[in-house]
Amino acid sequence: MHLLRRNRRLRNSEAIRSLVRETTISPADFLVPLFVVEGKGIQEEIASMPGYYRYSLDLLHNEVKSLWAMGLKSVLLFVKVPDNLKDNKGTEALNADGLMQRAIKTVKDAVPDMLVMTDVALDPYSSYGHDGIVEDGYIVNDATTSVLAKMAVSHARAGADFVAPSDMMDGRILAIRDLLEKEQFVNTGIMSYSAKYASAFYGPFRDALDSAPGFGDKKTYQMDPANREEAIKETVMDIEEGADIVMVKPGLCYLDIVRDLKNTVEVPIAVYQVSGEYAMLKAAAEKGWLDHDAVMLEQVTAIKRAGANIIATYFAKEVVKLLS
Repeated sequence: MHLLRRNRRLRNSEAIRSLVRETTISPADFLVPLFVVEGKGIQEEIASMPGYYRYSLDLLHNEVKSLWAMGLKSVLLFVKVPDNLKDNKGTEALNADGLMQRAIKTVKDAVPDMLVMTDVALDPYSSYGHDGIVEDGYIVNDATTSVLAKMAVSHARAGADFVAPSDMMDGRILAIRDLLEKEQFVNTGIMSYSAKYASAFYGPFRDALDSAPGFGDKKTYQMDPANREEAIKETVMDIEEGADIVMVKPGLCYLDIVRDLKNTVEVPIAVYQVSGEYAMLKAAAEKGWLDHDAVMLEQVTAIKRAGANIIATYFAKEVVKLLS
């Protein structure tokens, strides 16, 4: 008897493997997070994120041009706000000449066609390090969403293509969409962090922006890592409220959520491969325990295979260099 089907025939060479490969990675898949600081001539490595940097606006200009030349056409901006500008109400977030607003303009001046997405949350601006206004030790919802909506409009006015609320307050997508429409920013998109979990993987990011919570944790507004069905509910509600793109954060531990959403919703899905995931691979590779490039490619491929249309990752430049 002869075997009629031998699956290994489609694995015999790189040529055939490439021809039948189900998931492929390209520069167009990536959204590049960028950290911005005040000052001039600053390219400051983040200690817990080896090889990743904070940029002052002059060097942000150069970095954006470099990204575009590599085929990376979308960025997600975060700002490190000086302590003296932080307060409980995130007042600086609404400053038309604030660091975020100037960063948006810097990117657009450098590469007008670069897609600019912006972080919309109060934690970088908060004296408490929380994503919302604090009253009696509790992060209040509705007062926070009002500020977030104004913050989103301020970003749109500065030139942002998409705003990306990462706060997980109830109703913030509707509040943002409503105010954007009222202010005639009808073409400004919303990428909602719809399924953002209260994860232990965010530590290096908080180092990068000095935005760790000053008390307690974020479990009263970010999602319980044990929950799966809740992610679908949150995401569907965000879409109904006006989200154009939805996000799952973190990445690798939540690929089941990505696939659930891919099977449920009809909008693009983003996945954020977060700072802890980046730092773990960097540390393991430095010890010689893992092949950095092979694991990096395997990880981003797995994220896309699970259903991601967009991958926000600190590895974007390194992946694209390997691909080229």
